[in-house]
Amino acid sequence: MVSADCTDHPVMPANSYERLVQSVVDYAIYMLDTRGRVVSWNPGAERIKGYRAEEVIGRHFSLFFTPQDCQDGRPERLLKQALEQGVAQDEGWRVRKDGTQFWALAALDVIRDEQGRVIGLAKVTRDITDRRESAMQLDAVRAQLFQAQKLEALGQLTGGLAHDFNNLLTIIINSARMAQESRDPVRQRRLMEHILDAGQRGTELTKQLLTFARHRQLEVTPIAPTELLAATRGLLEHALPREIALEEHLQPDLPLIEVDVGQLQMVLLNLLFNARDAIEGQGTIRMGISAVELAGEVEGLSGHFVYFEVSDSGPGIDPHVLPRIFEPFFTTKPFGKGTGLGLSQAYGFAKQSDGAITVQSEIGKGTCMRLYLPASRRDTDGQLER
Repeated sequence: MVSADCTDHPVMPANSYERLVQSVVDYAIYMLDTRGRVVSWNPGAERIKGYRAEEVIGRHFSLFFTPQDCQDGRPERLLKQALEQGVAQDEGWRVRKDGTQFWALAALDVIRDEQGRVIGLAKVTRDITDRRESAMQLDAVRAQLFQAQKLEALGQLTGGLAHDFNNLLTIIINSARMAQESRDPVRQRRLMEHILDAGQRGTELTKQLLTFARHRQLEVTPIAPTELLAATRGLLEHALPREIALEEHLQPDLPLIEVDVGQLQMVLLNLLFNARDAIEGQGTIRMGISAVELAGEVEGLSGHFVYFEVSDSGPGIDPHVLPRIFEPFFTTKPFGKGTGLGLSQAYGFAKQSDGAITVQSEIGKGTCMRLYLPASRRDTDGQLER
């Protein structure tokens, strides 16, 4: 009787490996010698690259790279890396026989004999052009949604800004007229100071608005949370009615965060606008920033975090509606009052920033939104904390 050994594994004959490789059509699988020349070719390589085996065997694999990559020495660098490190991976444009290009994900692995000597390399290439284009389209859609949210936020700011600019212009015009008519140098000097002060306030307001409105690509930078709140408050105060009070509660000595400042500012404005719209008549919006150490209790997050809290004294959110508030295009606002993109954009931003956003609401008592973002590992001097 032959006993079974649990450590034994079935061994596939060499010709079975060959049949396996030759049956693959979604991947280009072929071998190179140590100089980078093709020594085998499978049907997947023929389908993806367009060459028959007799057209490429014996030729250098740089044949599949773009002229610019060849000029930059990219094939040689990949070959050298694979031979020295045992493996090399690459992603970029490749060229088919007919001259068309495709976006490739490729890997090079060394092949050794029984004595451990390198005798060649296995090359596996996959055409991921469709996946890359889908990712680019998704990024474009996200950028469009970001711009849509920005335009909506700017629209909500317009009324208050127009009112404030009108007040500043009134001060400037009236002070200039009175200074022109006055013969008193002291009074003229005081009126000129009023003009300069109003002009400076208008300049600062314009800078804040341009910083928020200017389109730019994602740019992660370290920033103090209190500085960000001050800039956001400068915009928000023009969009809050007098019946709504804004309270701030800031924890001292907050750590820096590393985020895209423009996107975070827009998220905070959207949360504050939602809080404003939830309040009917008089009420209070509370804006707080605190640091917290998490150990998985908030969506599995662990480590040092800073959270921005926006709460309102509104009527609260219906428990049946609460699970859907982060869905794109879902809104409880009347037609024409919102796109339903604000909270979904906030959710996406939180996830993209390795954070989270939560909501707590109770009918008759209001709603509290918390945006958690990782604290920066850098201190205020820009050095890594020890």
